[in-house]
Parts: sequence; C-alpha cells; structure tokens
Amino acid sequence: MSEGGPFKRLLQYMAPHRGTIRLATFCSILNKIWDLAPPLLIGLAVDVVVLREESFLAGYGIENPWHQLILLSVLTFAIWGLESLFEYFYGILWRNLAQTVQHELRLETFGHVQKQGMGWFDERQKGDILAILNDDINQLERFLDKGANDFLQVSTTVIVVGAVFLAISWKVALFAVLPIPIIVWGSFLYQRSLEPRYAEVRNTAGRLNALLENDLSGMSTIQSFTAEERELKRVESLSEEYRSANKKAIRLSVAFVPMIRMAILCGFTATLLLGGWLTLEGTLAIGAYSVLVFMTQRLLWPLTRLGETFDLYQRAMASSTRVLDVLTSPTEIEQGDFKPEVSSITDSNIVFRNVHFAYTGRDKVFDGLDLEIEAGKTTGVVGATGSGKTTLVRLLLRFAEPGDGTIEWAGAKLPDWDLNRLRSSMALVDQHITLFPTSILENIRYGRPDAEEDEVKHAGMLAEASAFIEELPDGWGTLVGEGGHRLSGGQRQRLAIARAVLKDAPLLILDEATSAVDNETEAALQRSISKVTRNRTAVIIANRLSTIRNANRILVLDVGKIIEDGTHEELVSLNGAYARMWAVQTGIISDL
Repeated sequence: MSEGGPFKRLLQYMAPHRGTIRLATFCSILNKIWDLAPPLLIGLAVDVVVLREESFLAGYGIENPWHQLILLSVLTFAIWGLESLFEYFYGILWRNLAQTVQHELRLETFGHVQKQGMGWFDERQKGDILAILNDDINQLERFLDKGANDFLQVSTTVIVVGAVFLAISWKVALFAVLPIPIIVWGSFLYQRSLEPRYAEVRNTAGRLNALLENDLSGMSTIQSFTAEERELKRVESLSEEYRSANKKAIRLSVAFVPMIRMAILCGFTATLLLGGWLTLEGTLAIGAYSVLVFMTQRLLWPLTRLGETFDLYQRAMASSTRVLDVLTSPTEIEQGDFKPEVSSITDSNIVFRNVHFAYTGRDKVFDGLDLEIEAGKTTGVVGATGSGKTTLVRLLLRFAEPGDGTIEWAGAKLPDWDLNRLRSSMALVDQHITLFPTSILENIRYGRPDAEEDEVKHAGMLAEASAFIEELPDGWGTLVGEGGHRLSGGQRQRLAIARAVLKDAPLLILDEATSAVDNETEAALQRSISKVTRNRTAVIIANRLSTIRNANRILVLDVGKIIEDGTHEELVSLNGAYARMWAVQTGIISDL
C-alpha cells in the first residue's frame, strides 16, 4: 500500500496526467478571474454616472462620460467572451480528464484483479469487487468532473476578491474576510468528521451489492424454495444499513451550509454598514462602495458550495481508498520466465513431490502427496467429495499454491514457469461452465481467438455439439445469453469441451466434464474424449466412473491420499473402494 492519505495517493496515480491537470487548473482560474471582473465594471459605471468628468476613468484621459461608458461596454463584451471561452476550455479538460482517469483506473484495476490467485477471490465477495470497479470508480469521476473545478474557483475567488478589498479599503476588507478563517477551519473539522462516515457508506454499499449479485445469480434457487420474502428481508436489512450510514453523513453534510451562511451574513453586514458609513463620511467613493458590496457577495456566497464540494471530495476519497487498496494489493502469484518448447511440454511427465496443501482455516487436503502423471496418457481421478480431486486441478493451474513440496513439469518447478506459458499449455473444462454473452461460434473460439471458422466447427463436431447447434434458428451465430442461460446444462458442457479441444493444449483437464449430461450425451462425449485424449496428456476428474473407464491409469483419492492406483480392470479386481463405487453405479449393489 502506498504511503500518505487518499488524496496524495490519487495524485500519485494521476501523475501521467499532470500536464492536463495544470492546463485545466489554469483555465478554471482564468475563468473565475474574468467572472469576477463585472462587479469592477459596475463600480466604474456608477463612478462615471455620479462623477462624470471627475470619474476614475477620466484620470486616464477619457473625459467624456459617454466615451467612458462605450469603453466599459467594449470591456464587458471582451470579459464575458473570455469568461465563456475559458469555461468551455475547463469544461472540456476536466470532463475528459475525469473520463480518461475513470477508464484507465477501471482497466488497470480489473487487470490487477485478473492477476490475483483464486485464494484472493475466495476471501472476497464478488459483489464488493463489482462495487469497486463500478460505483467507487464512478465517484472519482464525479469529483474530477465537478468538485475539483469548484474547489479551484472558490480558492481563486477568495484570493482575487481579498486583493481587491485590500486595494480599496483595508478596514472594510478586515471585517469582510473575517468569516473566511472560521469557514476554512470549520471545513477542515467537517472533512475529518465526514471521512469515516463515507468510508462506512462505501463499505456498506459493497456488502449490499454483493448480496444483490448473489441473489440475482441464485434466483432459481430462491424461487424454488419460496424464499422471496426471506431474501427481501435480507436485502431490506442491508439497504437499511446503507441508508442509515448515508443519513449520518448527510446529517453532517447538510448542517455545514447553514453554518457557513450565518458566517457569511456577518461578513456581508459588516461590509454594508462599515462601507456605507465610510462612503457617507466621504472617505470612500460611491463606485468603490458599489464594488465592495458586489464583491462581498461574490466572495462569500460561493463558500456555501463548500458543503457540496466537500461532500463530493469525501465520497471520492472513500472510494479512492477502496480502489487503490485493490490496485496496490500484492499479487499472490510469483512467476518466472521459463518458456519451454511445445514438444518438450508434450513429452514431459508432471511430478508432484511431497506436496502439502490446506485451505485457510481448514484441515490439510494433501499431506505429502507424491504423484507422477505420465505424458501422453490419460489419468482418471475419482474419490468422494472433499478427497482433493478439484484441488489437484487448482494446483496444476496455479490457482492455489502448495504449502510445501514441489510440482515439476518439463524439468522445471511450476513457479519458475512463465504463467501465461503454463496456463496456455493446459485446456480446462470445469464443472462450473462459464460462457460469455456472445455467439456459440465466439464462445468456442475463446479457446483460440485466431481459429478459422472451419476449425471451430470441427472442434464442435468432436465435442458432439454440431447436431444441436445446427438445429438452432441462428446456428453457430446463436447468442447464448448471460452465462449461457439460453442453453441446457448439457449443451453448455459440450461447448466447453469444444472450446478446450480447439485450444489444442498439451495437457487436457476435464473436471466433471460429463456431470450435466444425460446418458446418451455422455456416451457421445466419451467417444469424443477418447478421440481428443489420444496421444495427449489428460487428467479426467470424474464421479461417473464410466467417463474414465478407458483411462490408462485411475487414481482413487481419499482425504488427500492415493488409496488405489491402476487400470479399471485392475481396480475392480481388488474389490476395494473403486470396485464398490463401480458396483453402485452399475446397479450391482444399492449403496456403499
């Protein structure tokens, strides 16, 4: 994590945009300077009307009052034009900067998230991560779009108007600016009080988003268990917590503006009375008095926007803390630069040496696992739930790291590999199929984006998917919907197998690849698996033993240990755990 507060951290992140920030700042300041000029022109106009040939402008050689007014009219047009021009410039610059930073921050944060190990995701709620990538980053965009300019313009107003006051009458200036230190001091206290409240708001928003995301994903489960009211109450509870956190922040935020207005009233009244008295005494010119009255209003009233500006600022800082904490979190996966040739990978065994592994807060899954997966052969892995089958796959893909021991492939330990080369050397068909909201063709091509359409269709044929695809109204161009919800479980699984086939990686991993298909489809997939695993290293995790019946080698896991090892025929003849499972699945006996 970077040192310093959230604002400093945000500035450090935005360092590449310093030039744009400086230019936008310059335009904001100039816009406000020109915006403050009209009260001076009004004062000069009053001076011309009242004093005529003895006015302030007459001292510069323009004695005719009418000519003086014409000059003021020309100056008014010029000043309003410049004000409008710089308002356009700062609007373009700040808004484009806000959009650019928002875009870059979202991409960089998402890219960093993708580099995290699966353990990082196990410890976090998906909805909270989504809240960071969307709403939190949007809060930063809103501050850069509006809040930054407001802060600059208020600061410029204080400096410019203060200078004008001192030039005209230091006595009036003293009383007019007296509320400003109080307002500034109060603003800092306000900021410190508001900061933890908005931090609570953002954290609560993340939890609420996580619950909503989970409920939307599990709507079929909610409805099937008639749990709508129960879930509504859970959402209501978190939403009320979010509302309560916002109420605390709003209560403080809203109270700030009335307090500022009362301080402003004191300054404005002092200018009105003291300036008027000096004018009546002849010490202060009428035009100068007009300038002071107008300028006092221009000086003090914008300070009422400090409440809104600080509100935007604190929301942005609370959000930036969450975003930058994710962005600066260390990636759990270290990698090397080992990039072996494909031929070397294809011909190499995968070796587990004394591997120990345990999930956080749980008992060990593996306690000294020794295993060699033979190249070019199919290895089946079976076992009860919790025996370590899926963990074996996670370790191979480096979704998790051994607590002790090593895994070697192609003569190197997995941490020495380039991570992209390692994972590109494996094709995974997970039991939880992920499809993307695009066409069937593009979902299969996800395994190899540069594949020709004929290659995609060939992969679909090998996965026994072509028949159902071509029966669809749009065929290979059919949109699968979010998560592939327009397809059945078996259809999604066949597309996943086709995607893995197209990738054509040296190692094929099938994790419950036939779990969601009927018997007929399973038979078809078994034929496909036999084809695609021929002369290829394959690891098949299966509960359906028929899926791995023809494997060159079958491992039976129990509580992280290999209790049986052999071919299907050898394991059946042992009359052990595998034989009992086979008997159950074939209907020879009813239970284990």
